[in-house]
Amino acid sequence: MIDIAHYFPITDPTLIFLVVLLVILAAPIVMGKLRIPHIIGMVLAGVTLGKYGFDILERDKSFEILGKVGLYYIMFLASLEMDMEGLKKNMKRIGIFGFLTFIIPFTMMYLVGISILHYTPATSLLLSCIMASNTLIAYPIVVRYGLQRKPSVTLSVGGSMLSLLLSLVVLAALEAAHNNTASTWFWLLFIAKFILYCAIVIMIIPRLSRWFLRRYSDAVMQYIFVMSMMFMSAALSEAVGIDGIFGAFMAGLILNRYIPHVSALMNRIEFIGNALFIPYFLIGVGMLINVRLLFDGGYIIWIVLCFVFFGTFGKAVAAYIACIGFRLPLSSGHMTFGLTCAHAAGAIAMVMVGMETEIAPGVSMVNDDILNGVVMMILFTCIISTIVTERSAQRIVVRDKDILPDNGGRNDDEKILIPVKYPEYANNLINLAILMRNTRLNRGLVGLNVVYDDQHMRINQEKGQRLLESVTQYAAGSDVRMQTQVRIAANIANGIKHAFKEFRASEIIIGMHTHKEVSPKFWGEFHQSLFNGLSRQIIMARIMQPLNTIRKIQVCVPSRAQFEAGFYRWLERLSRLAENLECRIDFHGRKDTLELISEFAHNRHPNMRAEYIIMEHWNELPQLARTISADHMFVVVTARQGTISYKNAMERLPDELTRYFSGTSMMIVFPDQYGDAMDKMTFAQPQHTEEESAYETIREWMRRRMKI
Repeated sequence: MIDIAHYFPITDPTLIFLVVLLVILAAPIVMGKLRIPHIIGMVLAGVTLGKYGFDILERDKSFEILGKVGLYYIMFLASLEMDMEGLKKNMKRIGIFGFLTFIIPFTMMYLVGISILHYTPATSLLLSCIMASNTLIAYPIVVRYGLQRKPSVTLSVGGSMLSLLLSLVVLAALEAAHNNTASTWFWLLFIAKFILYCAIVIMIIPRLSRWFLRRYSDAVMQYIFVMSMMFMSAALSEAVGIDGIFGAFMAGLILNRYIPHVSALMNRIEFIGNALFIPYFLIGVGMLINVRLLFDGGYIIWIVLCFVFFGTFGKAVAAYIACIGFRLPLSSGHMTFGLTCAHAAGAIAMVMVGMETEIAPGVSMVNDDILNGVVMMILFTCIISTIVTERSAQRIVVRDKDILPDNGGRNDDEKILIPVKYPEYANNLINLAILMRNTRLNRGLVGLNVVYDDQHMRINQEKGQRLLESVTQYAAGSDVRMQTQVRIAANIANGIKHAFKEFRASEIIIGMHTHKEVSPKFWGEFHQSLFNGLSRQIIMARIMQPLNTIRKIQVCVPSRAQFEAGFYRWLERLSRLAENLECRIDFHGRKDTLELISEFAHNRHPNMRAEYIIMEHWNELPQLARTISADHMFVVVTARQGTISYKNAMERLPDELTRYFSGTSMMIVFPDQYGDAMDKMTFAQPQHTEEESAYETIREWMRRRMKI
């Protein structure tokens, strides 16, 4: 007989990695059949494979390294996906809940350690720090349900970080006291180092991010840069004396502004973390758990019961007090408890500190019973956390469907057509469409390339096909589908209009004309025929820098714009853009128009940072040039001739935009208008309208003559 045990535990790195990948692949399948959260499957797989289970894998350095990265990833993603505007608005609530979720379990565990378990005050304080902190181990469940920006999640993430910081500070004080280094000088130095750390990361990381993301668009380079910033922040945090998970969380908060939630970069960060690093961390945690201890009976069971009960009960009391005090639904209280009750690697790190700290010669602060009790507590709290979070997430989704109106539901005809021609500009237009699309509808985009029917048709067809393949790949990076078509036409504008009808599109996003060698006119060869020949929304964009580095959007709105049929369509698109970029948006217009915009923003996008500035007359548009910086986006909502918001001053728009806004990132919006598409030329309204009227030409000629 072959002795199979001879081959275990597996120590070969290749086989270890293979087994881990098979576990990551199989756990969701098996746990899905059993209706158990996938995270529990990862932890239980680690228990089974580790030395306390069937001893199949050796917990080598890869589990320490990749597990550490996985823990950082959880904290980094939690802060990266936070609603920063909601965080600012709820800072007081987060402060209160963070203190509650720290002090209640801390006090409970200290009293239990002293009176019930009869530990020393130092050991009881260490256990209090462990129970007061928590690990957001169930956060991937929140991501899967798309609830990252719910108030209860923001409260849980912010409160977890505050309680962790307080626990680490108490732990540092405890360690310093037993090393005889605690003094006034120690605390002054600690505070100074912490302030210096915050100042460095807050000042350096944003500036580096703006500089790097503006200059380098390579997907791999951007991902490596983000990871470098996370580890730099974590390393500096450890140098100060605070665990690196706090630094990873800080890095996510700072980079939150520069990585839009629906961007391709965010998709890559989430994908790699959820596919490899986070599962590696969960499996590694499971390999530390010794389930056999429960079958030995005796004192260890009593320790585990005390740790599990008071560790979770204290977190539950804090969560439901906050739920009642802040008047949140009960399902939000369940969510808050589920996210904050798990203890994982942070608890292990604190226990290791206790094992290295001696309270007497040869006697460490933490004995084997406490170590095993904490590790067993990790298993049970992870199971409780994932089950509660999963069920509360399902209840919140159902609750929102019952309570919230369908803001972008079945009646929304959104389907965005994006004509592309120049490779250096195409990805910017796709990115703009992704930031404006309704993610709830999850509809794809339509990419179009129109080529002239001439002697170069075949060559241009091949170029167009390669360009559309490139943008399809780019959109896939954000998990967005694309339909594409290379169209042959004798007239570019007619080709776009016919494709618009065939795809039943709702709007067009197209690049502004910038190639003077093709046409010296502002609108170029066909743009004017396009917006005069279609009654649907057309957005012309000129993007001078990466969209995720835009700090403010300034929108110029004409009077009576609210009476146009497409008023709420363009307003919804700009609101989504501002929310996804997490930048400010200023609306310039008349009071009655701004009041309707403000009401819409308050009802549909309450977290959007918007300001409303009175602009009485369209002639004031050139004056806005003084308020626009290089990192602003200028948006002009214009109108087609003959519509209700059209005014004669708009005839000067091409000249004013060229003269005052030449180097500015810009969008020109032609809203939907009533009536069918203008397919037929009539005496009342021909399809073609000259870019400059004869009156303007004569007026400009007389102005030049008078100067002479």
